[in-house]
Amino acid sequence: MKILVTGGAGFIGSNLVHLLIKRGHTVLNVDKLTYAGNLSSLSAIEDHANYRFVQADICDAPAMRSLFTEFKPDGVMHLAAESHVDRSIDGPGEFIQTNITGTYALLDAARDYLAENQVEGFRFLHVSTDEVYGSLGETGKFTETTPYDPHSPYSASKASSDHLARAWCDTFGLPVLITNCSNNYGPYQFPEKLIPVVILKALAGEPIPVYGAGENIRDWLYVEDHAEALLTVLETGKVGETYNVGGNNELRNIDLIRLLCELLDELRPREDGKQYCEQISFVQDRPGHDLRYAIDASKIKTDLGWEPKQDPKSGFKQTVQWYLENEAWWKAVLDGSYQMERLGEA
Repeated sequence: MKILVTGGAGFIGSNLVHLLIKRGHTVLNVDKLTYAGNLSSLSAIEDHANYRFVQADICDAPAMRSLFTEFKPDGVMHLAAESHVDRSIDGPGEFIQTNITGTYALLDAARDYLAENQVEGFRFLHVSTDEVYGSLGETGKFTETTPYDPHSPYSASKASSDHLARAWCDTFGLPVLITNCSNNYGPYQFPEKLIPVVILKALAGEPIPVYGAGENIRDWLYVEDHAEALLTVLETGKVGETYNVGGNNELRNIDLIRLLCELLDELRPREDGKQYCEQISFVQDRPGHDLRYAIDASKIKTDLGWEPKQDPKSGFKQTVQWYLENEAWWKAVLDGSYQMERLGEA
């Protein structure tokens, strides 16, 4: 297939692009290269015959239409989004623009493209988050029919984009599929998210911040498992359907952080002989912090045969090992030198 991927220089996107190339697909990677876009995550395939990168903003409707006309994709995998909750609280405007206006521009470009071209089997996969469902109590899980109840500017903007995608499917017949995933982790994750923050703070000998008492619970999904799920939905999912993608791996934040510290104790012990968990520091909770997310991923397993490969510990160990073995990648992010490529100074 010829697949147009948006946000392919980001965390989930770059892992997805690696998988698509490995599976023999042709990829046009469209990414604005904001702070979270990192082309070094794709250095291993940048010269591959089936891969092309274009720096463009999904909000630029004429540019999106031009790329559709030129590339003539068989499918779209739309991952481009602003995704960090803390940043959405400090500056919600960018989230409204990218996640809502950008999704609208992309949906309309796809609609125009199909009106002008007969593309058999074309599909538009809109990738979203479980945060649109709001917060759970101590029991229960999010299903594909759980009512939306977003609590942050980020989740509200993603909920809006989900509604747009469904509307373009129902009103205009655009062959849309939607996935809502739980918290991802793994290689190439930008070091503002919880797991890389813990790993890199620990290695630097700095306090490891924990919001509130660390009681918030998330379902953790290894990013390579997620990429497999996305490709499965694109290839075999039913148009108009939503599929929840989860890791079957619920953990309290404090338990996850302690697990990561234990893995670091095993893989790279502190020189002073102390344990990394001694660096844990509790900080003021974020506003509107949802207590618990949990995904019921039975539909995608029953209907499409997908389930996560990583068990509750193996993915975390692989992730810690990856950060230990790829210091050049994350140090370039921390010192800002990775942005030179974005700015044309590489």
